[in-house]
Amino acid sequence: MLHFSTYLKDPSAPWVTFVHGAGGSSSIWYKQVKAFREHFNVLLVDLRGHGRSKIPMPGDLKCYTFEFISRDVIEVLNHLKIDRSHFVGISLGTIIIRVLAEHYPERVSGMIMGGATLKMTTQSQLLMRFGVWFKSVIPYIILYKFFAFNIMPRRKHRESRNLFVREARKLYQKEFIRWFRLAAEVKPILRLFRSREVNIPTLYVMGAEDYMFLPTIRKISESHASATLHVIADCGHVVNVDKPHEFNRVVVDYLLKIA
Repeated sequence: MLHFSTYLKDPSAPWVTFVHGAGGSSSIWYKQVKAFREHFNVLLVDLRGHGRSKIPMPGDLKCYTFEFISRDVIEVLNHLKIDRSHFVGISLGTIIIRVLAEHYPERVSGMIMGGATLKMTTQSQLLMRFGVWFKSVIPYIILYKFFAFNIMPRRKHRESRNLFVREARKLYQKEFIRWFRLAAEVKPILRLFRSREVNIPTLYVMGAEDYMFLPTIRKISESHASATLHVIADCGHVVNVDKPHEFNRVVVDYLLKIA
């Protein structure tokens, strides 16, 4: 089972489950815990191979999919007897949440998609191709730093870049390659998610400087009736780290409103 941490407010309070992105861990939510535990029961998970979740990987990489990873999260909810939860994700963690909504809609009360990744831009596809070519010969941490700098290029994004690189150092090379392969093959599932809406309240929280992913999310929020978009000024891809106070306020207010 995944490593997890809980912060209990009250047995009757709604649950909020936080899902980090590839290369991160539950520690990236350290600026959220205090604000959210005032209103909700909080669940933090370390995804397979990340943080303190040192779970043996399947031998067959073909079964290593976003659906496979989402079942790890459901296993934790079942263990804790959590019937439903709001989910808060960042970057690739938003894809896992969207997969949960697709396969387990009865378990998802609301979705908060921070720095959402629902389309691979031309630049991101070129980055992925570069990684595919060199992932076996270049140490993964160098590739990860390269990707982090391209996604979060400005000086003001340094804290987010450093946080994710620090957490990524805890990964093994093989684990990075598994997640990299997963991200590189995600285009068909993202195309499905863009075209098919789920009837679950969804808040996209994006940085105004998230040039790689914000344009697509603007279009989705306009075409999906259940979706709302909040753009944070002077903020990059990792919105919960770059502007934690605004992120916390906006998300908590939204979840209390839909509760």
